[in-house]
Amino acid sequence: MWLTGLPGSGKTTIALALGAELRSRRFAVEVFDGDELRTTLSKDLGFDKAGRVAHVSRVGGLAHAATREGKVAIVAVIAPYRESRDRVRSLIGRFVEIYVHCPLEELIRRDPKGLYKKALLGEIPNFTGVSDPYEPPISPEVSIDTTRVDVEQAVSIIVGTANRLGYLDAVRPV
Repeated sequence: MWLTGLPGSGKTTIALALGAELRSRRFAVEVFDGDELRTTLSKDLGFDKAGRVAHVSRVGGLAHAATREGKVAIVAVIAPYRESRDRVRSLIGRFVEIYVHCPLEELIRRDPKGLYKKALLGEIPNFTGVSDPYEPPISPEVSIDTTRVDVEQAVSIIVGTANRLGYLDAVRPV
């Protein structure tokens, strides 16, 4: 389950809640957070296009390994380029792309870490959605607008979609 969207849109919050819900249903779950993995797995990468593509590839490899072990992999990462997300989709197979959408104006208003303010002032180069592109999914399995849907509703929608696709049937509960 791959959550993609602009910084601050709610990807990690939803991913953590989704992981908790699936664990409560006795599924083995691994949650991969792009920001956390930037400090370990991808600390050698920059935020230019090549660095972002490599980061998505590395995270996709971790997610693929988790699914091969029979776990539900939940990934929360910006992954701004469609081509990178499509490569991971082809690698994993059972892939639910979840577009976590929030309008830029609302993200700027929320801005809990002050990142958008810094990016708009030019203090953060290559900031996705401001000075670097984000390519929204064309046909995601799930689209969540976090200005209209709360975390609990988002989790319910995602689990419902995964069930409808038969993906959770393919994972053994622990």
